[in-house]
Amino acid sequence: MSLGAHLVELRRRLMISAAALLVAMILGFFFSDPVIAFITEPVRRIAEARGDDLVGLTFSSVTSPFDLRMRIAFSLGIFIAAPVWLWQIWAFIMPGLTRKEVRYTIGFVAAAVPLFFAGCYVGALVVPHVIELMATFTPEGANNLFEAKQFYDFSLKLMLVVGVSFVLPVFLVALNVAGVMSGRAILKGWRVAILIATVFAALATPAADVVSMLMLAGILVVLFFAAAGLSMLFDRRKTKRAKAQGLLPDVEV
Repeated sequence: MSLGAHLVELRRRLMISAAALLVAMILGFFFSDPVIAFITEPVRRIAEARGDDLVGLTFSSVTSPFDLRMRIAFSLGIFIAAPVWLWQIWAFIMPGLTRKEVRYTIGFVAAAVPLFFAGCYVGALVVPHVIELMATFTPEGANNLFEAKQFYDFSLKLMLVVGVSFVLPVFLVALNVAGVMSGRAILKGWRVAILIATVFAALATPAADVVSMLMLAGILVVLFFAAAGLSMLFDRRKTKRAKAQGLLPDVEV
């Protein structure tokens, strides 16, 4: 295909993705009330614990309530329309890939997408605990009035951070397949990985809920060791292939 044909194809894929996103945003707008109720649950808990009415969301402008609903609709639209725009991206790049690259790409996407959504779900469970934890640092006599836009941005970004943390092992495997890092190099960082997972889980779960902390830290550690083990398996296969081709001496390393 010529450059012009590629640009026409790209425009068509983008228009299909945009149309799907628009329809999904309209659907997401009508489901914004349950989302608002869900993300503001920790605020209501804080208010009940303090017996104080001066705890809640604030809207600093006339259009802020509508802006919050549009932000929620956009976020829901991205999730709802994900099958469409992911397929459009894949359909655009797939013709330029070799059969081996297609196989690897399918494997990485098949692993990364479920892990990302699972991480976002865990993040949604973690967000209320983080908000309640941060509220405990409020000085005596002060009030917690959360600006709606910043409150939603914080909740969404924290969910995305947890979602991305679940996908990081897939990127480690990708780096190994690309020859950037060996499986042994990844495994050598196990102490740091366990420390980071434990600290993150401790901050993200209630102080008294040790079981939840251990479960979250355990999931992250298992994903890390799974990535290291899979990378070492790939390294062994590469070594055997190189020996068969005479590129390496036939000795155990």
